[in-house]
Amino acid sequence: MSRDTIVLLGVNHKTTPLAIREKLALSAGYDEPLLALGQLEELREYYLLSTCNRVEILFTCQNVEQARTRVLEQLFAGTLSKEEFDQHIYQYLDGQAVEHLFLVAASLDSMIVGEAQILGQLKEAYRHASRNGCSGFVLNKLLHKSFSVAKRVRTETRIGASAVSISYAAVELARKIFGDLAGKKVMLVGAGEMAELAAEHLLGQGVTEVIVANRTLQRAINLARCFNGRAVSLEELLDQLQHVDIIISSTGAPDLILHKKDVRSVMRERRNRPLFFIDIAVPRDLDPAINELDNVYLYDIDDLHNVVEMNKSERDKEAVKAQRIIAEEKLKFGKWLLNMESTPTIIQLRTMVEELVRGEVEKTMGRLEGLSEHDQERTEKLVAAITGKMLYRPLHYLKNENHCISLPDRINTVRTLFQLDNGNHEQDAP
Repeated sequence: MSRDTIVLLGVNHKTTPLAIREKLALSAGYDEPLLALGQLEELREYYLLSTCNRVEILFTCQNVEQARTRVLEQLFAGTLSKEEFDQHIYQYLDGQAVEHLFLVAASLDSMIVGEAQILGQLKEAYRHASRNGCSGFVLNKLLHKSFSVAKRVRTETRIGASAVSISYAAVELARKIFGDLAGKKVMLVGAGEMAELAAEHLLGQGVTEVIVANRTLQRAINLARCFNGRAVSLEELLDQLQHVDIIISSTGAPDLILHKKDVRSVMRERRNRPLFFIDIAVPRDLDPAINELDNVYLYDIDDLHNVVEMNKSERDKEAVKAQRIIAEEKLKFGKWLLNMESTPTIIQLRTMVEELVRGEVEKTMGRLEGLSEHDQERTEKLVAAITGKMLYRPLHYLKNENHCISLPDRINTVRTLFQLDNGNHEQDAP
């Protein structure tokens, strides 16, 4: 049987509009969809990643088309038409899948190149896959390699020196709208990592107060305490809108948490003082129709794409260096995959030769009485030395690249020459 194919299916901010992405977002977490994928006999190993800007499924299989169809049906049945799937979902195989994963981990495929948040999201997704027993020998190796590639890119380039996170981009947009943020009051809806990063950047811009609203009040209290702010429950959201200037929403709610009619009533209480919403949640938290109200400004995550243009040229220069690192690491991993194809043959060949050599030596030892422990050790070294010398040329033939003969052909030659498939390793007597 041939080696399994590595397949990566996904959508991201480059290929798919927000309205489509939020239909595919895994808002319920990882465990349920991982359990669903576990029911597919077509998959050998599998892994899921879901962030604000992308949903990606990485798996290994024998039949790519059959596995692709089953995966999309299992995870997204009824969400999109076949035409929409074909239009928006990208598919990468083997080397292309490896390269894409490395680009994502190194933040070269992010909306804002160089942001550090994606690596933490990759690791969190991997923890779920590992805990559920979904990833195996190949994907464990690949995902750990993606982490080390990201670290190497960040160490050897300045890709993160001028980079900003999605949360910082949201803050930059607020600064462009209001000018100076000093004296403004901000409410964070949701107490996740996005909200925490946004709060850090906002405090640096001189905001007067940070209010955290969350469905779980204790989480809101914990985050608010970090920034000398105050916490409120999500049920108090409408009341708090009367007192704040900027709202950054990043909950994991499956449905809208705030509608146009809610904000309209608040604006009367505010006497039409400007209110600025940034919705960085996927699926969206806020009703797009809110933007139709006077003195209300609503931006979603796709609007952040054009916010941060400063340092773009510098980031692009560093991205070239990062691309070179990724190309190197892709080649290394490709060689590992190739070597993995030959590993069963190498193990079988080594076992066969060692058994033959040991058998002949033991026949001789059987006629030699009184061998000392020292002589027995020397005999073991003799077995190892003869085995190594006999294996040197066939292993060199298997392990080293040959531009004229493919690895599968080289494996077949060795297996045929040493009769590894007939189950008979006994050598005929001369």
